[in-house]
Amino acid sequence: MGHAHHHHVDPESGDARVAFAVAINLALTVAQVIGGIISGSLSLIADALHNFSDAIALIIAFAARRIARRPADARMTFGYGRIEAVAALVNYTTLIVIGLYLVYEAILRFIDPSPVTGWIIVIVAGAALLIDLATAALTYTMSKTSVNIRAAFLHNLADALGSVAVIIAGTLVLLYGWLWVDPAVTLLIAGYILWQSFSELPGVVRILMLGSPPDMDASAVIETIAQVPGVVSVHHVHLWMMGEHDPALDAHVVLDPGSDDPRIRAEIKKRLETEHHLHHTTLEIEHPSDQCIDGPTIGH
Repeated sequence: MGHAHHHHVDPESGDARVAFAVAINLALTVAQVIGGIISGSLSLIADALHNFSDAIALIIAFAARRIARRPADARMTFGYGRIEAVAALVNYTTLIVIGLYLVYEAILRFIDPSPVTGWIIVIVAGAALLIDLATAALTYTMSKTSVNIRAAFLHNLADALGSVAVIIAGTLVLLYGWLWVDPAVTLLIAGYILWQSFSELPGVVRILMLGSPPDMDASAVIETIAQVPGVVSVHHVHLWMMGEHDPALDAHVVLDPGSDDPRIRAEIKKRLETEHHLHHTTLEIEHPSDQCIDGPTIGH
């Protein structure tokens, strides 16, 4: 099984972009925390926490990319590509924890409002927005082909939206003195973080749980095998994703006693590749005399 197609971006150039994104996000986090403390803005500190999670997400993504390139060995016979799904799970879980914490802090600020210095919020959030957009641009191309990098990219996209909201909040505090806007914007940021995380998390869990590819119809795959001349029945079918872009199948196929096993096996594999883009298939050939007794069609 080849794994080269996991990485569509030149490894070194991709790593350099991720490393630079980490550096500017860590610097931004420090600036936002200082600005939030001086101004008394919860929404700015909320944005800083989210931005810090961006940096951590990028660090995790960076490490996962490097580990995923390792070739298969005796310890990890499928290779290390699935580490990217693990990294994405860690990143989304972190986002959920941060989102819930921000909801808690915003509710406390509604109950006990604190003074806020609007102009500091606008300046720091404006700088944050520029860096968020730059970071998103650095990781956009890689996010199209990696669930791991996509998690980090979505961190930054949410942070950019958060920075826009914080700028609006600071402006309203400056113009009208509306202190309630600061925790209100914090709730909006937290809500978006939670929505984004919960919507992406099931896909990551599906990979880790060896779930079937979401865009693949298991019954149609089984029907494709069953329609090959010489095939009597199919059972013990397993469809799963070895990685984000690597669907796989194994199955027990019962053939007519007088059939040409190699020819039929080759025909099954050809049809699965052509009709379902299944390039990694493992077929156990059986005959009516030695087939599994009462084997389920799907599962084991």
